[in-house]
Amino acid sequence: SPCCVGPRIGLRFRSLNSSQISGASCFLHRLRNRPLAAPSATCSPPPSAAVFSCARPLSSQSPRGLLTASALSNPNRADHYRHRGMSVAAAASGAEVTVGALPAWTWQQTMLRIKDPKKSLPFYQDVLGMTLVDKYDFPQFSFSLYFLQSLPQGQDYTLEPGSDEAHKYLWSIPGVALELTHNWGTEDKEGAVYHPGNADKDGFGHLAFACEDVYKCCDELEAAGVEFKKKPDEGRMKGLAFVYDPDGYWMEIIGRAASPDAPKYAFAQTMLRVKDPKKSIEFYTGTLGMTVVRESHFSDFSLFFLATLPLGTVVPDPTGEEAREWVRNELYPKCVPILELTHNHGTESDPEFVYFSGNEDPRKGFGHIGFLVDDVYEECAKLEANGVSFQKKPDEGGMKGLAFAKDPDGYWIEICKRGQEGKFF
Repeated sequence: SPCCVGPRIGLRFRSLNSSQISGASCFLHRLRNRPLAAPSATCSPPPSAAVFSCARPLSSQSPRGLLTASALSNPNRADHYRHRGMSVAAAASGAEVTVGALPAWTWQQTMLRIKDPKKSLPFYQDVLGMTLVDKYDFPQFSFSLYFLQSLPQGQDYTLEPGSDEAHKYLWSIPGVALELTHNWGTEDKEGAVYHPGNADKDGFGHLAFACEDVYKCCDELEAAGVEFKKKPDEGRMKGLAFVYDPDGYWMEIIGRAASPDAPKYAFAQTMLRVKDPKKSIEFYTGTLGMTVVRESHFSDFSLFFLATLPLGTVVPDPTGEEAREWVRNELYPKCVPILELTHNHGTESDPEFVYFSGNEDPRKGFGHIGFLVDDVYEECAKLEANGVSFQKKPDEGGMKGLAFAKDPDGYWIEICKRGQEGKFF
């Protein structure tokens, strides 16, 4: 991540035990310096102040960097805090807001099913520069999970994927991982196994990776034999491209600001189509603690960009041009990805309209997005009380202590415990 310095972070700690003090010290170390490669037994992220990004925090050298008294007193900012799932009164309350800490829910993963890990892993690691940070093998269920992350330049990851230490890192992860699910035996099947999305009524659209020079990177991708859906100067939208991964999923290649710490490609977006943005934005901001950082409106569709940000972060007006540059300059170089919600106008008025979630035969491909919380059972009880439906409750099925809720469009939201050891049996 990037070259922002001089953060002003305010933290309050009450009745801390020795392990929490150790965790808080490590959290402050990450804010002031480069991040630690991974949590350890003596240095783990504190439960109430989770690590935000792969490296340094958002710049606070301008009024938009952190929550300020003047921002709170500005009535024009009220809509912004409602987008964040925070009232102005709540934002102003010391009991409600610990500046620099993260919301109770933090986005942790996006899951895709893959046919052959021997093809997919080299694509994401060698072509797009991701790091394999953890893996799970479940022989009793005949599937494996691979977790990859975009890491800053110069940050070496030394943990062995599949080890207890890597599991601990994964469930306290700074940032968002890409989870690749391999059901054993699919690699031996002829032809395509999974549906990549983008057919009629498909909800999942694409992932995106941000780079400093789209044209140069696309030349390199083409030379490496990567197949393109759209090159940078094709179509109406110039300066961005779409390539295919080995399973045919669309990967958007977009631009970001230059930064000496940013990886060549930073995992930048997961795009989902939504029927009714009012319901979806309320769910993701009001329930899951995300922030609307940008909006773009066109004649027949609208785009809403959301991110998990530290409490107290003040973003520009999401509808203004400054928001676009803020995302490019502040978030993408820091490996802070966006959940892009695409609304095709009119779907909200059709009572019969539904999107496929990616979990229906024969359209399985995209699986879910996942969030970390401190207490899975407590948060699931809150969701149930608010009428949220579940695909799986925490004690259902073979894997205990994790759940799958459904968003307003039926997309699966995995809910996992933050800081766990990662042993599900």
